Amino acid sequence: QVQLVESGGGLVQPGGSLRLSCAASGSSFSFYDMGWYRQAPGKQRELVATLSRGGVTYYVDSVKGRFAVSRDKALKTVYLQMNSLKFEDMAVYYCILMSGGRLIPGVSSWGQGTQVTVSS
Repeated sequence: QVQLVESGGGLVQPGGSLRLSCAASGSSFSFYDMGWYRQAPGKQRELVATLSRGGVTYYVDSVKGRFAVSRDKALKTVYLQMNSLKFEDMAVYYCILMSGGRLIPGVSSWGQGTQVTVSS
């Protein structure tokens, strides 16, 4: 199983930016697609963005034009650059490996995530 550790969250003002990191260990994460999810208090976890192994990206409508996902193969790290942050972006963010748009529990499971707090 691939181990993933999220980091980079914190407190930011509305309109500010953060870059989240997802570091991988174990089997190479480059074998798989990568998904970013988030879960706000009292709400269901939702898919935010994906990056396929071939470099194709997907973003949920609410973050299009503001968020960007990327990958550094040498560092075995994926990133979620978040710009123009809004109150509704406040959530715990998780990264997870995917394949063909599907979760693969036998390969990657939910970690602790990283908290993004947007406050004025």
